[in-house]
Amino acid sequence: MCPPETHPNKSTRDSERSEANEPHRSDRMPTPDEERAADEHESGLTRAEREAVAEHEREMAERGAHQKGEGRPE
Repeated sequence: MCPPETHPNKSTRDSERSEANEPHRSDRMPTPDEERAADEHESGLTRAEREAVAEHEREMAERGAHQKGEGRPE
């Protein structure tokens, strides 16, 4: 059985519109230990490995930009 359909009220739409215009950022800054671990990890990679990671990131961003399905506008 499906729950009844609901519709957002003006207050909800205004809040969502306001949030949509805010810049996206993380919920917190990394701790010094996290920054150090990231720097140590990156410095241990070869140039080819760093390039492969960057290429994979671009590929996933492109794939996500064109994704269709549940929760995505068609």
